[in-house]
Order: sequence, then C-alpha cells, then structure tokens
Amino acid sequence: MPPLPPLPIVGRYAPSPSGRQHLGNARTALLAWLHARGAGGRFVLRIEDLDPTRSQAIYERTILDDLRWLGIDWDEGPEVAGPNGPYRQSERTASYAAAMTRLAVYPCGCTRRELRESASAPHGIEPVYPGTCLQRAPATDRMLSTRWRIPEGCASATDSRLGTLAQDTAKDIGDFVLQRGDGAWAYQLAVVVDDAAMGITDVVRGDDLWTSTPRQVWLQRALELSTPRYLHVPLLLGPDGTKLSKRHGAPDVATLREAGVDPTRVVAALARSSGLVAQDCQRVAAVELVGAFDLTRIDAGHHRLEPNSSWLG
Repeated sequence: MPPLPPLPIVGRYAPSPSGRQHLGNARTALLAWLHARGAGGRFVLRIEDLDPTRSQAIYERTILDDLRWLGIDWDEGPEVAGPNGPYRQSERTASYAAAMTRLAVYPCGCTRRELRESASAPHGIEPVYPGTCLQRAPATDRMLSTRWRIPEGCASATDSRLGTLAQDTAKDIGDFVLQRGDGAWAYQLAVVVDDAAMGITDVVRGDDLWTSTPRQVWLQRALELSTPRYLHVPLLLGPDGTKLSKRHGAPDVATLREAGVDPTRVVAALARSSGLVAQDCQRVAAVELVGAFDLTRIDAGHHRLEPNSSWLG
C-alpha cells in the first residue's frame, strides 16, 4: 500500500487585541504567513480576545488593517469566515468549558501576592504552584480560579529550530490555571482547544512562548488532541539587543500606515532582520518573499530593528 500523502499545512497567527500592533508582532505574523504560503498551505487568523478587561474592538480593527497593509492575507478568520469558526476566542467559550469537564480540576483562591510570597513553592523553568488549595478548602470570600490537577510525568515539546524541551510536570510545571476567578479562560487551555479545532498543523510564534509549550503538549495528550509542529522564532530586538519595546521609540504598525509610509519599506526592514533578504534591500512586497522562508537564514539574521529608523522615510 503506497504511503499516504502528507497533510496540507495549516498555519496561523493569533494576536491579542489589547493594544496597537508593534513591529515585533508584525514580524512574527509575516514569518508565520511565509512559512504557510511557501509550503502551499492555508493560513488562519484567530483573535485571542480572552481578557475582557484589555481586549477592544478598535484594536482588532487596527490589527486587520495593519496585516492587509503589509500584504498578509488569511483563508479563515474575521471578515473571511471559514468552516472552523468563530475566529474570536470570546465567542468560543463553550468549547473551553467542554474541554475542562474532561480534566481533573479543583478551585483555587490563592492571590498572586500569596503565590509570590510562598517560600515553599518549588521553582523550575517557570514558577510552580505549591498546591495550597489542593491540600485545603479555599476561602469562600474570594473569586476562585480553576486549576488542572496535572498528571505526573515528563512533558516534552519538540521545535524545528530549538530541539526538544522536557519538563517534569510536578517540579517544572505544577497545577496551572485553566479559568481565572473572573471567568476568563486561560491562554494555555484556549490555544490547545482552538489549534485542534481549526486543524492547525504548524505553529510559528515568538520564542518567548517556548517554555510554556510542554504544558500545552501535556494538555493535548490529556484531551486526546493532535499536536502541531512548532517553530519558535527569535524575537525582534531593539538596537541595544534587548526585546523591542516602546522605550526604543519604535512606532507601531498603525502609526506607520497612517503616516503614509510605503509598506514595502516596512516589510523589507522586517525581512532584513530575519535574514530573508540582503541588507541593502530597501523595498519588497510580502508576496515576493514567498519561498524565501529558510530556517538557516532566519538563524543567521541579526533580529534587530535598525537604529535611527532610516527605513521609515
């Protein structure tokens, strides 16, 4: 019997509409889009508006306008629809509730301050919950979050660029929150449920999320969901070599768009930082980069925004 043909690639970009989109996020979107398009795959845009206190419709609108201005399109998502919608997490809460019923969970009334001050809390790659509310009933006068009583074992994730990361679920992860006390669903649960529901085969995102990936894989295993291929790309840095932020004075994408900047100059700058074009390339359209995605070139990139923002002229 001949081998089955490989499944078509389905990539995604999943921004949070909690502010105007900065250039680092735009670069991640560009790389995720190029990875999918270069393989002839589909691309999904999902709006991760889980936090009702920070998410705003105006920011979602701005993100959509920014992406289209940069030349990034999507096959499924807001304003396009598709078979796996809705594409806003705020409209998918029933799926998260259904998933949580399949897991062993318990209420937790610990505050962030209490967790910070807990001298008994073990620490691994990320702060680990000491199990306070598993050992005693939580105070009833507080809003209660819901934690997953995570099965013991070794959770590991594999990345196309970074290799394998293994974490002991008891020492390195611990029981983590699936739903906050105010009712908002946690990113870890939502992203796992949504990636599976939307048929995502490849996740390209910033490497600041790499250490949380094993817990997502462990959730996928517990919920009997498929695990996508992961590729965590370097973050965009400022001229001083630290993560690009407002203190570097870098404009957000909407500011550039509203100022009438040529989007091909912005795409060229993002591509230069990623090693996808020569350092003297001043203009390039996103569609011209399809086929240029190459891990060796990305690893060789300098991943810095040029000083003085000369490319904005």
